[in-house]
Amino acid sequence: MKGDRHYFLPGGHLNFGESAGAALSRELKEELGAKSEVGPLIGICEHVYPEKGKKHHEINLIFRAKVGKVDLGGKEKKLKFYLKDLKEFKKIYFLPKDLKEALIGYFKNKKFFWQNF
Repeated sequence: MKGDRHYFLPGGHLNFGESAGAALSRELKEELGAKSEVGPLIGICEHVYPEKGKKHHEINLIFRAKVGKVDLGGKEKKLKFYLKDLKEFKKIYFLPKDLKEALIGYFKNKKFFWQNF
């Protein structure tokens, strides 16, 4: 989100009856104005975090995807997007932290991951 000091992956919630891959494709279109081809699931990350005095539990499904031309300015005013290569990614403050480490591992060994809290 604009003003935050951390980064996270694009995506969002599922609509009822929508597959996870279809939801990602829809979210990439809504957030980045990009057409995408969602590929295989590469990992799962469960995460519990506090926000505004409440605990939240999320499950991130991470897919490989081919993404067309993107609008880094974003289609949603509250979001701003950046493209980072792996060297830059290792240096940024990315949340959830466990997902960052899992992604770095994935790009090194190309093995499916399941990171839980």
